[in-house]
Amino acid sequence: MKRNAQWRWEWLTGGLLTALFAAGGLAVSPVCALLVLLCGGGIMLAHLCFTRRRYQAIAALSQSVDRVLHGQDELWIGQSEEGELSILHSEIQKMTVRLRDNAQLLAEDKQHLTRLLEDIFHQLRTPLTAMRLELAMLGGEGLSDQRRIELTRELEGQLERINWLVEALLKMSQLDAGTVALRRDNVSVAQLCRRAVEPLAIPMELRQQELAIYVKEEHFTGDLAWTAEALGNILKNCMEHTPAGGRISVAAEETALYTQITVCDSGPGFDPEELPHLFERFYRGKSA
Repeated sequence: MKRNAQWRWEWLTGGLLTALFAAGGLAVSPVCALLVLLCGGGIMLAHLCFTRRRYQAIAALSQSVDRVLHGQDELWIGQSEEGELSILHSEIQKMTVRLRDNAQLLAEDKQHLTRLLEDIFHQLRTPLTAMRLELAMLGGEGLSDQRRIELTRELEGQLERINWLVEALLKMSQLDAGTVALRRDNVSVAQLCRRAVEPLAIPMELRQQELAIYVKEEHFTGDLAWTAEALGNILKNCMEHTPAGGRISVAAEETALYTQITVCDSGPGFDPEELPHLFERFYRGKSA
């Protein structure tokens, strides 16, 4: 209160008004002047008590906000009996909670970015290491033409893998950032399968792998492009882990609640202990 100029002006104004009214009452009688002084003093004293309580509440609120600004985790703002001050308490508390939520989201985004960079490094390190070894071998003397062709094809394969990894990481970053607007269209599962299989048709043929699709008239509500991306990634994984001459199948079943798409292959499959980790990003099993 001592630092509040408004409080001093209020007391100065109240004192002057009381003195003026007392002077007017003195013209009537000394008793009237005394009553005016006593009433004015009582009013100013009551005003002092209420003002002091209000400023104490504001000071407590200021200290609480200051503690939050300096990193303390807990915020408690008591309720005030005065309407305007109580509203101010409530609004500051809402703002503080929102700022804290935003700070937590920023921290989570920072952790996610760190994990994403670690994922990128982990995924790109393997093909880059292989490419360095293959380039060193290509630069060696006495290398046969057949071996040179094999190493060149291996380099092309590693470049394709890096290109696929970069595209996949860019798409995942779009999904994580929430910049992708997923559509809700009536999608034919047969059309979905054709779109997902198209980039893999020639590699499967070279591997002499059989692809069987058991799809009729099933439909679902979703985004054709992104669902084809997901199904294509699963089929690509099946192709890479199914031996030459193996078999990959896709089946669909439409129920009253959802449409189920099942993908099977004749590869080695998963160990039971790895099943809980199937949906972890970039998880690689022991037999990968």
